[in-house]
Amino acid sequence: MNARFELPKPSNLSSNVQPSFSFPKKRRLLRSKDFRRVYDHGSRFSGPLFTAFLLANSDLQGPRIGFTVPRALGRAVRRNRMRRRVREAIRLEAAMIGPQWDVVINPRKALHDAPWEAICREVRKLVLRCGNS
Repeated sequence: MNARFELPKPSNLSSNVQPSFSFPKKRRLLRSKDFRRVYDHGSRFSGPLFTAFLLANSDLQGPRIGFTVPRALGRAVRRNRMRRRVREAIRLEAAMIGPQWDVVINPRKALHDAPWEAICREVRKLVLRCGNS
């Protein structure tokens, strides 16, 4: 017998009330020209763990977020770990970012060894900068 464990859904909450914590492709910056536009025309947010570039769009497709980790920060395993850590922190807070924002995040070397709480704190500062409007 192959039993699967499933968490029960709360009966008093509808699915429309709960925020989505997924990070689908439509919420990511993927094309080089989109990254270039954010770099060239966006404003800069600098913190001790990463630098973010923010650009407001006229289309309200939801916030789109991109990540760039330069090779100078280490080999692929190290860079991927940095990207995964900051992506997870952003994914948890993405519902609080206004739908008009394009954001590109460039991690710094300190992000690799930073505690999880520090990463979340910096992401919250970024989210407050973007606001919900």
